[in-house]
Amino acid sequence: MRSLQKEIMETLKVQPSIDPQEEFRRSVEFIKAYLTKHAFLKSVVLGISGGQDSTLAGYMCQTAVNELNEQQKEQTYQFIAVRLPYGEQADEEDCIDALDFIKPSRTVRVNIKAAVDASETAVAEEFGVISDFVKGNTKARERMKVQYDIAAATSGVVIGTDHAAEAVTGFFTKYGDGAADILPLYRLNKRQGKSILKMLGCPEHLYTKVPTADLESDKPQLPDEVALGVSYEAIDDYLEGKEVAEEEAQTIENLYIKSRHKRKDPVTVFDVWWK
Repeated sequence: MRSLQKEIMETLKVQPSIDPQEEFRRSVEFIKAYLTKHAFLKSVVLGISGGQDSTLAGYMCQTAVNELNEQQKEQTYQFIAVRLPYGEQADEEDCIDALDFIKPSRTVRVNIKAAVDASETAVAEEFGVISDFVKGNTKARERMKVQYDIAAATSGVVIGTDHAAEAVTGFFTKYGDGAADILPLYRLNKRQGKSILKMLGCPEHLYTKVPTADLESDKPQLPDEVALGVSYEAIDDYLEGKEVAEEEAQTIENLYIKSRHKRKDPVTVFDVWWK
């Protein structure tokens, strides 16, 4: 095994194999423990995109809420599933199917288009037209801002969907979908998350669909694997300690090193990792 590969596995806490039921329960109990530890919390908030990761995290959240309410014999907690389209979303039907599977306590829809466009216009007045890529990151940050606004209004905690296959490549927006309070999927790779959804009886098309961040208007539904330049199969194999092609390994490791700042707190005068 490559030395950096071993370091990455240890850092991201990835296991070569998992028991889907055991890892599902581990995440649910984690969410329950966090809620009960902080008595002021009454809700969990998560944006639902219709993709694998938010579907899995959402189901974990609703399960945790249901179990806590049943244990306490009252409806103390709620899971707020937030729909955050930019205008009309191309895979809207998948979002509906994900919500039908999760059955959230409450669903809220906030169209971020007006806010994102207003920000784009204001910046463009000073610096000229911003790129579609930059605007995509603005969308991600606006979505997270809305989730924190909702959490603040409902004494809630914001759930993130970051997992090992995203973390190793830095495939998330800094202070956008990379911002959250707790991460129930942390330690799992894409393949392992898929195995948990399959075990839970999730509609197959929600975890077999081509993963896409869908942030760029000029490239709608751009597959993650095209943007990354490496497949999730190779990323998952790498994270599980398996041998992958040299070109794939180098791509993954280069992405890991390049995106290190995304996995760190803001740099201070005491930090040396960036030098």
